[in-house]
Amino acid sequence: MKLRVMLIDDEPLGRDRLRGLLAAEPEIEIIGECGDGPSAVAAVRKLKPDVLFLDIQMPGMDGFDVLQALGTKRLPAVVFVTAYDEHALRAFDARALDYLLKPASRARLRQALERVRAQLASTHGGNADAALRDLLASRPRRIAVRSGERILYVMVGEIDWIEAAGNYVVLHAGTQNHIIRETLGALEEELPPDVFLRLSRSVIVNLTRVREIQAVAPGEHVAILHTGQRLSITRSLREVEERLRFA
Repeated sequence: MKLRVMLIDDEPLGRDRLRGLLAAEPEIEIIGECGDGPSAVAAVRKLKPDVLFLDIQMPGMDGFDVLQALGTKRLPAVVFVTAYDEHALRAFDARALDYLLKPASRARLRQALERVRAQLASTHGGNADAALRDLLASRPRRIAVRSGERILYVMVGEIDWIEAAGNYVVLHAGTQNHIIRETLGALEEELPPDVFLRLSRSVIVNLTRVREIQAVAPGEHVAILHTGQRLSITRSLREVEERLRFA
């Protein structure tokens, strides 16, 4: 099934990356691109794409405003693409078929395309609802952290890196550190694999937070985060570099 696709994102680099990933997929035709909400509404009405890859945060008219303006009649399949996972529940309330965190990986894009094809091939809406339930069940959006009598909820997308401390792990999120009783291995299985990568036995990093890789000695490298934090790398450097390219 050939899919006619439109890309809607106010960031040219975001559209460039998604266009490059889609170019490697079979039976995809990109019929248009828009950098703002009003032009997107007009283009969708004129071109009638099968699928929208729609950014949420855009100036003036965001992704939700675009869908509201289009209305529910003959709405294309919608895949939201955004840098912030706190919009996930509202995205699914808006009947989005999938939700990709920037920068989207090739694997997650293919998963989204599979959901789109399954939905378009079906004559019933139940498949889309099942796909949304599966996605919500498989990818936690928040991690509960007990602090005295309180329970804090840390957004997964806000975590910079995670380190092991015996039977505990420490979540480093900006200037905040949160300790939870969990092994690093168990937590790793719950995190989205297109965003988080195990750099060593004791460290998991959010790939979107990595600013550069630096050699510190022959055969030794560190990942330097946007915060300046330096994390030692013991796994294959080639694998880390590849994941950073497509994370």
